[in-house]
Amino acid sequence: MKSSVNIKGTKSGMIIVLDKELPFEEIKEAVRDKFSAASGFFGKASVAIAFEGRKLSDFEKYEIADIISECSDLNIVCITEDDPAVEKKFNKSLNDRLNELDNRTGRFYKGNLRNGQVVDFETSIIILGDVNAGAQVVSKGSIIVLGSLNGYAFAGAGGRRNSFIAALSMNPTRIRICDTTEFSPDKFKKNNKNYEPRIAFCENGVIHIRPVSRNSLSDIQLD
Repeated sequence: MKSSVNIKGTKSGMIIVLDKELPFEEIKEAVRDKFSAASGFFGKASVAIAFEGRKLSDFEKYEIADIISECSDLNIVCITEDDPAVEKKFNKSLNDRLNELDNRTGRFYKGNLRNGQVVDFETSIIILGDVNAGAQVVSKGSIIVLGSLNGYAFAGAGGRRNSFIAALSMNPTRIRICDTTEFSPDKFKKNNKNYEPRIAFCENGVIHIRPVSRNSLSDIQLD
């Protein structure tokens, strides 16, 4: 007997093939049964999905996506349209969406960065520790140091001009945001308040460094 719901896996996600004759309410129940039974097989993964076999409205697509999320541990990051080059489109949609999520949420790094140590992150990063002199931290997003920033920090390495750098104690050898570099030793050493929380951001090609306050935070644009 032909199944009303079939799943075809790709490197970046899955194509869900739906019976075109079955009423939509029955399709939803079939999807629920299919993914409930196979939840252990799929495991936890971030995937893109596409539909074949029948035309669906956007609302119907999201209804099915919600059912899949409820019945499995899959994280559906995007829904793509039918396309002859579906694998290529899957890859682009998935990578773009994951980058967007990472830039918004960021990640954590626990520990001090020592002299000579270099770390490079694809996402915004929150460092639970110090960045010592001679250490380098590079991020395509923003950098937050919950400790002392005494080394080199480069935010917005992926071209995001709205990235920023913040630290509880800011005395870096050098900072850079996107394509704007601020050589900072003299500026910071002359400032007796460099041991208070500070934030650095770029505006009109100039890096501004201010104490962390409601006003300075309101100037930060995350999108």
